[in-house]
Amino acid sequence: MPNEACFVHIRQGAYNSISEDEVLKSYQGQSVLMKCGSYLSQMVSDSETGMYEAVAVHFHPEVLRKIYEKETPSFLYKKKVYTGNNMTVIHASAPIEKYIEDILFYFDHPQLANEDMLVLKVKEIILLLMQTKDASNVRHILENLFSKRVIGFKKSIESHIFSDVTVGELAQLNYMSLSSFKRMFKETYDTSPSQYISAKRLEKSKELLTISDLSISAIAYDCGFKTISHFSKKFKQEYGMSPTVFKLNLSDK
Repeated sequence: MPNEACFVHIRQGAYNSISEDEVLKSYQGQSVLMKCGSYLSQMVSDSETGMYEAVAVHFHPEVLRKIYEKETPSFLYKKKVYTGNNMTVIHASAPIEKYIEDILFYFDHPQLANEDMLVLKVKEIILLLMQTKDASNVRHILENLFSKRVIGFKKSIESHIFSDVTVGELAQLNYMSLSSFKRMFKETYDTSPSQYISAKRLEKSKELLTISDLSISAIAYDCGFKTISHFSKKFKQEYGMSPTVFKLNLSDK
C-alpha cells in the first residue's frame, strides 16, 4: 500500500483526506490524488440526500511499469519540481467528468472492459491529471511509483536512439558492462538493443519519407544510419522495397 497512489472522484457528498499535518477537503465534482499510507480518509454524506458516492482508481507500481514497459511517461522528462505534497485536490473539470462517465459505463458493462481498454483508461487519466493546474503535485505523487533506475536507463536509450552511438557506447553511458546492459535491455524492452534501435530508426525514416521533403540521404543520417547503403538495405528488408521506390510510390498516389 505505501508504494501505491489512489485517485478518488467525488460524485456525491464530500471527502476528507487527513495527514499528520493537514486536512484536505474535496467536494462534489472535485477529486483527490493521494499516496497510499500517508493519510486517513473520511467520507461525508450529502446533507440533502444522505448519500455518498465516489469513484476510485488505484495506481499500482507493478501495473504502471507493465503499461509503460515500451515507453516512459512524458512527464518524467520534465524538470523536477519538488512540492513535498503526498496528496492534492484536483479541481473540477469537464474532461475528468467525462472520464468518470466513461468509467461508470464500463462498470455497468464489464464484458466490454478488456485489458487493452483498461490500459488506455489508465493512461488517459494520467494525461488528464497532468493537464490540470495541480500538475506539479500530481507529478510528485506519481513519479515515485516508477523505478528511478529504469527511468534513467530508458532516458539514455531514447535520448540517443537516432544518434550515431553504438550499443557498447550506450552501455558505457549507463556505467554497465556490455553483457549487463544487454540483459537489462532485454528485461526492459523484451528485445535486443540492435533490434529495438533498428526498428525505431526504420519507423522514423518511414514517417519522414511520408511527410517530409528531405532527401533520402538526409533522412538516413537523421535517423542514425551511418551509410545510405546500410539504410536502404535495412529499409528493404523491413518494408519490401527500397526507400527510393517507397518515395516514388507515394508521389504516384
